[in-house]
Amino acid sequence: MADRAALEELVRLQGERVRGLKQQKASAEQIEEEVAKLLKLKAQLGPDESKHKFVLKTPKDFDIAGQFDPMIPDAECLKIMCEILSSLQIGDFLVKVNDRRILDGMFAICGVPDSKFRTICSSVDKLDKVSWEEVKNEMVGEKGLAPEVADRIGDYVQQHGGVSLVEQLLQDPKLSQNKQAMEGLGDLKLLFEYLTLFGVNDKISFDLSLARGLDYYTGVIYEAVLLQTPAQAGDEPSGVGSVAAGGRYDGLVGMFDPRGRKVPCVGLSIGVERIFSIVEQRLEALEEKVRTTETQVLVASAQKKLLEERLKLVSELWDAGIKAELLYKKNPKLLNQLQYCEEAGIPLVAIIGEQELKDGVIKLRSVASREEVDVRREDLVEEIKRRTDQPHCIC
Repeated sequence: MADRAALEELVRLQGERVRGLKQQKASAEQIEEEVAKLLKLKAQLGPDESKHKFVLKTPKDFDIAGQFDPMIPDAECLKIMCEILSSLQIGDFLVKVNDRRILDGMFAICGVPDSKFRTICSSVDKLDKVSWEEVKNEMVGEKGLAPEVADRIGDYVQQHGGVSLVEQLLQDPKLSQNKQAMEGLGDLKLLFEYLTLFGVNDKISFDLSLARGLDYYTGVIYEAVLLQTPAQAGDEPSGVGSVAAGGRYDGLVGMFDPRGRKVPCVGLSIGVERIFSIVEQRLEALEEKVRTTETQVLVASAQKKLLEERLKLVSELWDAGIKAELLYKKNPKLLNQLQYCEEAGIPLVAIIGEQELKDGVIKLRSVASREEVDVRREDLVEEIKRRTDQPHCIC
């Protein structure tokens, strides 16, 4: 019990260290190394039978190598990733795929010592950001890899393509001698067949430089990047960063199974914050404001003591399905109400005044053009819908 308590304390401290590094925005390599240490500590800790309340189960008679095809879920995840990125309309993208077994097999035949696999892996993963020469210098100068070994790695990791590259590597005289690499290449060939059937193979590239440094990946790995339009004709498109990633991690969930059984898993994640950042940058470049609300119209007043009238009108609009709001001050200044609309990106203002109440109309103002028109109160809902239902309408 004392040993377990000591291990639990180490796990807790290491978890705090990982969270601290993430908050400090430390380098990805440093975070990955500490995450790997945390996973090893958790593996040593094993399950606590006294606290065990559930059992992870795989389907009865599950046979990953026979009954089920392991590449179907991977292909489905990649199709889902492509559908999500296409629906967001954030620009052209490319999904790079590789396999952890191919990487490990490649490192083995190139002569990388087992103890340096992961640190060399993290260097290779930088190839989408820096040149091969810089990566090689890091491997040799900082990580102590022999120059000839780095050159052999370079012959492989600078290659990318489609299923034809997979078939070419299946015939590679060196890689074909490595069982791990051949298993990975065989699965990738099958994956490309399914991606073709799903109609997304044109968005996928087999990239030998993709490494995904996290230790828990066991098979296929992938990463989606947005592409910029080339500055000049003939230039290669350049990536603007990863916006989605994932892979297969068959050994991770089983760590929490008291019997240590293998639980096949594959998944993906979408970089929501990165996508928001990219959208904001593009809107700023187009000098367009980012809307921070879905509100279609603000109910405003031009004079004091009209709070009840504003409440009546906003209630009518809500009942009609219009996304409306009002400021909570009793007597807000009209200028402040209009400025709020501009800042929040609300396209329309429905203005109530003493004269409008007498005439049975509402003054409808377009925030973008500042044009104002009087609309009969009974026609207001239809007019707001007409204006806001138009695609890309600036009202």
